[in-house]
Amino acid sequence: ERDIDDVMTRANGVAYALVARETTPLAEHSEVEGNAPEVAKKVLQGIASNNSRQVSRTSYVQGIYLFHVLVSDGISFICMAEEDFGRRVPFVFLEDVRQSFTAKYGTQALHAAAYAFNEEFSRVLNQKMNYYNTNPQADTIGRVRKEISEVKNIMVENIELVLERGEKIDLLVDKTDSLQDETFRFRRQARRIKQEMWWRSMRMTILLIIVVFLGLYFVLALACGPRLKNC
Repeated sequence: ERDIDDVMTRANGVAYALVARETTPLAEHSEVEGNAPEVAKKVLQGIASNNSRQVSRTSYVQGIYLFHVLVSDGISFICMAEEDFGRRVPFVFLEDVRQSFTAKYGTQALHAAAYAFNEEFSRVLNQKMNYYNTNPQADTIGRVRKEISEVKNIMVENIELVLERGEKIDLLVDKTDSLQDETFRFRRQARRIKQEMWWRSMRMTILLIIVVFLGLYFVLALACGPRLKNC
């Protein structure tokens, strides 16, 4: 397997978010391409036994990334961000997500099927990601929220602690921007090929018309003379 540093590019801010009940994902959104969802679900499996009714917060280290976990009333809220992004803003993000999710779905989440809320709530996750990743006041909001401002009290563990013994998982992350660039280049190439095929078809059509015209003229010339005066 490739080393994690060889296959990832930097993702600014919160790059992935997941809401789940124990090991059942309910909604998720990712700003990057890779196996972040797989890693997050491994984290879920590792913390599923701790179905606490208390609010708990933990961060799990995986390379240059941290998976931040907020568990409340049996529902887990997870986000992935670079370690350099800090812990205050990601946990403010998770608290905001928790409040929005709880207000919207309440006890429905305790019995919902996998991805039951994904179509609707993934858009909420996307909106909140954009806000906390780009709004300079997001960190200020974190400072005034007493319940999570003291991030030094949040436990930070290596992700291997929640994996099965001997299990290893590498986090592979590619920024969506690069995929969008590839998509743009593919579409541009597809348009160019389509135009080339259209011109090729047009040239064949014109050539066929010329051949038919010359053939018709040849037949008439045999019957009526080169200048067609005898027809």
